Amino acid sequence: QVQLVESGGGLVQAGGSLRLSCAASGSTFNTNTMAWYRQTPEKQRERVARITSGGFINYADSVKGRFTISRDNAKNILYLQMNSLKPEDTAVYYCQARTAFDLYAIDYWGQGTQVTVSS
Repeated sequence: QVQLVESGGGLVQAGGSLRLSCAASGSTFNTNTMAWYRQTPEKQRERVARITSGGFINYADSVKGRFTISRDNAKNILYLQMNSLKPEDTAVYYCQARTAFDLYAIDYWGQGTQVTVSS
């Protein structure tokens, strides 16, 4: 079982920055693939960025060059540094942990944190 708690969301003007954090507990953090997703009422949940236990990273095209995902395995915290924010980045951001087994994987989710970017 993994518990995830996001923090760091808020209201920011376009062009500003925010850093989201996701504190994980209850499992071996450094063996999980971690990711940030976001969702609005109009769109399906989309993956923003992902980082594997080995440090492999990928980003959605819409955030490349602006967002940076990182993890601190000693503190069991996942981060998302968001720069040059745009109004279209407004969404609820969720932290995900994936624990993989031989034939299946289990996904855990946080409760989400609201990010609002004003124009």
